Amino acid sequence: MTPRTYRFLQVDVFTDRVFGGNPLAVVLDAAGIEDAEMQAIAREFNLSETTFVLPPTDPACTVRVRIFTPGKEMPFAGHPTIGTAITLAREALLPAGAREICLQEQIGHVPVRFEGDPADPTFAWMRHRDATFGPPRQDRTAVAAALGLTASDLLPDAPVESGSTGLELLYVPLKDKETVDRALPDRARLAALFSGSEDAVFIFAPDPDPAAGRVYSRMFAADAAGIGEDPATGSASGPLGAYLVRHGLVRGEGTIQIVSEQGTKIGRQSFLHIRLRQSGDRVTEIEVGGSAVPVMQGTLTLPSSPAPPPP
Repeated sequence: MTPRTYRFLQVDVFTDRVFGGNPLAVVLDAAGIEDAEMQAIAREFNLSETTFVLPPTDPACTVRVRIFTPGKEMPFAGHPTIGTAITLAREALLPAGAREICLQEQIGHVPVRFEGDPADPTFAWMRHRDATFGPPRQDRTAVAAALGLTASDLLPDAPVESGSTGLELLYVPLKDKETVDRALPDRARLAALFSGSEDAVFIFAPDPDPAAGRVYSRMFAADAAGIGEDPATGSASGPLGAYLVRHGLVRGEGTIQIVSEQGTKIGRQSFLHIRLRQSGDRVTEIEVGGSAVPVMQGTLTLPSSPAPPPP
């Protein structure tokens, strides 16, 4: 029986240099790969995420993209969206000249627009839904302790709260960059903090100057994701931008631009660009953007028929 073969590419996302940013494997033309195999392949690559490109089932979208961490499938994620879109453009797998496309992800439509040559984009922007936030958490001391910190390390007068534009995270503002780097999560305590659909904590320190539009960040995922600390989290950056503007930690007029530096502590420095509009008390038109650098490509070889799932 002839083995099944699939071409894949690996790119580094939210960076302009090889071995920076967040690595992503993109499996092209993944029709015929079963769900359990996708999960096993993602575990084999052992990157934050692996994507599988499929024909869309929704005619309004250009392609369908499934996203897996080593531990589970994700309904939506940022660096897989940006990295997959740019890869498809460079591989001429999108309509010629397309500057805007729609990816069909588990969450639904995810619009992406390109900057530069549509055949070799220098940058891509993914559109987020409007952000929603939960009530402020009152257990600030417990939150800090789960991060190996004390309550005095939290940013005063800034709430700890959950936020989402499709993937819910717990947002924890800290007083400065050094404190962000000092955080050392206790996994058991961290898991006990999560409620509802939260399964990750996002810590950050805004620049002391609200006009600077900069923030320093880290993200810790629940054990079930199998990724520990994420070098660059695009899905978290949309709500992050909304949080910063809502609480006056970043200020501007009209369209506001923010840069989040993430992954530096673990040697994968990433820069995530956030663009949004503030209209009174509302934050709308949220986009997260970045670039992607090709690193390697190869052929994935699978048995002629799907292997049984592991015991």
